[in-house]
Amino acid sequence: MRVTQSMLSSNMLRNLNNSYNKMSKYQDQLNSGKIINRPSDDPVVAVKGMSYRVDLDRNVQYQRNMREAHTWLDSTDESLDQVGTSLIRVKELIVQAANDTNTKEERNKISEEIKQIRAHIQDLGNTKIGENYVFSGTKTGTPLFVNEPTLNVTVLNEAALGTKTDSNAPGNKTVEIDVFDGIKMQVNTAGMELFGAVDDYLAEVEGLFGRHKDPTQTPATGEEIGDLLGLSGTGATTTNPRLDKITEKVLEVRATVGARQNRLELMTNRLEIQEVSVTKQMSLNEDTDYAKTITEMVTAESIHQASLSVGAKIIQQTLVDFIR
Repeated sequence: MRVTQSMLSSNMLRNLNNSYNKMSKYQDQLNSGKIINRPSDDPVVAVKGMSYRVDLDRNVQYQRNMREAHTWLDSTDESLDQVGTSLIRVKELIVQAANDTNTKEERNKISEEIKQIRAHIQDLGNTKIGENYVFSGTKTGTPLFVNEPTLNVTVLNEAALGTKTDSNAPGNKTVEIDVFDGIKMQVNTAGMELFGAVDDYLAEVEGLFGRHKDPTQTPATGEEIGDLLGLSGTGATTTNPRLDKITEKVLEVRATVGARQNRLELMTNRLEIQEVSVTKQMSLNEDTDYAKTITEMVTAESIHQASLSVGAKIIQQTLVDFIR
């Protein structure tokens, strides 16, 4: 086969163009830090990279959900802590009021403090995170306690949330957040039953002590206060089984919240480990090995320079060269 000058020139130019493309590829890898800059560079690497990015995006969303769940549970725990502290004070006041040595003024002061504690616990029942009420079940936009205009009192919002004894009522249902693949965590505490029991008891206490302020009613005696509110024993051994049972329920609910907080900590650690693992796999899949790429770049440049040198020798000289 006859090899013409044109064939030599075309072949050399084609090889030089390939050499330029190869050096351009290495240059792009060094500039971007990635071994591919478009899916066509390596479809397998590109598909794996897309999968890793989906996993990372999902991980980021779960971590965002974790922070939201922590906010709910921390607010719930703080509110229940204050409820427990308030009930301890209520117990002290009841024991003090059951003593007949108290004057009318002293019992009036006790009555007023009980009233304020009840209002405080109602406020705790209406704890919000942003625009969401944490103790209102699935109706997070509705407060647990509302003001009743006709009676001028604050009452449990059973009209909107359902009765505290109905497990299917919106106020008794749970709010869950996705915290991992296929795993949901309850972040709210349905407060209808718990706060309802607390408020009912405090309403009874407030009504009993309120008789000291109403001239049309006979003030309750210490013995009557003790009997109606469930006191037993005397002096330092005085107990209040009814109130103690309510307080114990508050502690049980708070313990459940604490258990959820501990599990969230474990899930958070798991997500952090997964994030590191997926990031590492993505890096191994597509990040540039700078030492290797620079070596290949230098090699390609040397080959290119050699090609230019050899090409200059095999290209036939023109008539102009002969004239010179």
